[in-house]
Amino acid sequence: MSPFPSEPVAPEPLHGPESEPVAGMSRRRVLGVSGTAAVAGVVAGATGAYAVSRGTDATAAGAPASTAAPALALDAAIPFRGEHQAGIVTPAQDRLHFVALDVVTKDRAQLRQLLKDWTRAAERMTAGAEAAPGGLVGGGPNRAPEDTGEAYGLPASGLTITIGYGPSLFDDRFGLASKKPAALQDLPAFTGDQLDPRRTGGDLCIQACANDPQVAVHAVRNLVRLGFGVVAVRWSQLGFGRTSSTSTAQATPRNMFGFKDGTNNVKAEEPEGLAQHVWVAPDDETGGGAWMAGGSYLVARRIRMHIEVWDRTSLQEQEDIIGRDKKEGAPLGQAKEHDALDFAKKGPDGGPAIPVNAHVRLAHQSHLGGIRILRRGYNFTDGSDGVGHLDAGLFFLAYMRDPQKQFVPMQRALAKADLLNEYIEHNGSAVFACPPGLEDGQHWGQALFA
Repeated sequence: MSPFPSEPVAPEPLHGPESEPVAGMSRRRVLGVSGTAAVAGVVAGATGAYAVSRGTDATAAGAPASTAAPALALDAAIPFRGEHQAGIVTPAQDRLHFVALDVVTKDRAQLRQLLKDWTRAAERMTAGAEAAPGGLVGGGPNRAPEDTGEAYGLPASGLTITIGYGPSLFDDRFGLASKKPAALQDLPAFTGDQLDPRRTGGDLCIQACANDPQVAVHAVRNLVRLGFGVVAVRWSQLGFGRTSSTSTAQATPRNMFGFKDGTNNVKAEEPEGLAQHVWVAPDDETGGGAWMAGGSYLVARRIRMHIEVWDRTSLQEQEDIIGRDKKEGAPLGQAKEHDALDFAKKGPDGGPAIPVNAHVRLAHQSHLGGIRILRRGYNFTDGSDGVGHLDAGLFFLAYMRDPQKQFVPMQRALAKADLLNEYIEHNGSAVFACPPGLEDGQHWGQALFA
């Protein structure tokens, strides 16, 4: 059964205007895995992944899906449909292209049709196909191609495309005010925020993650192209080098300060933790927001790191600020990364081994009433700021069950006392409601506009 009510729609295979299926018009051959690797993937629980072999096109329609299952290979396809949207608990890929958009039409039917068109294109691209059946030659020489072509010949690269709706979408333009979830509210101002309006907010968001940057950029580019006249880009962010692990199979990555990041993140292999902290439960939202059951809320924060100042800071001070040792990622006073944080342990000077204002102490669930979130951030470097300093940092992405009850108290605690605040600034911010996954025949916006 679908996790949300939907209008009756017959399952719609991905056929183009000439009834040509995805497999017949692939934008790129999905480079599959060997028989041995495929068997290993099945043993690991990846039975929902596309079963493909080298040189065989992916099939987008009707494939079972499980967003928690790891990809069979870095270039394999991730199932598009399932109980939850892919790109949340999917093992975090290496590259990101994120875009926030404004809806520029006031026509409800146009917006609904765009969400349907986006569903079709996203399913094709995540399967390794072109954005539309016509591809590079669709429409003939006197019309623009139906795919921009820069990812032609590339594998699926673990591409996931995740969509979200911002609070502003539920104003009086489209008759959606009654559908606005109670938890979907603009974030309050936090101490120290230096938000740039050009990097804040948005009616819609698209998060494209892949193991090839060109594949991620291609996905966003083609969806934005499909939305010409209906949506316009408000702001966007490229990311490289994930800063969190969303699966126990992944090693903990490092952020631009050189520290391991997200050691205690909620993982895909923690169903109870996901149910408690990430997925919206049916009884969380009543009335208009009931369609969000099975979905999750996304908080996006662009956090610039003052790299040059940090690089002149002593190692001991860096470790005291974070609360972990830089080499192993172990909590101060411990030996290994995954050793428990002992906030009562004393250091050589008789004070707490982990300083009282250290980042890991203030962000730990034991100091936040049990609050946890699923982090899915990326490093970024966007050139320089014009005065010789890198414009670099962390593009923080986090999924949670209720941002007002999870992110807001967490950020307030950090903004008030975190030693790290001297070295960072939050200059972009947004929050989005990411609906649940889709069954066969369903499309984005279907429950929203029902």
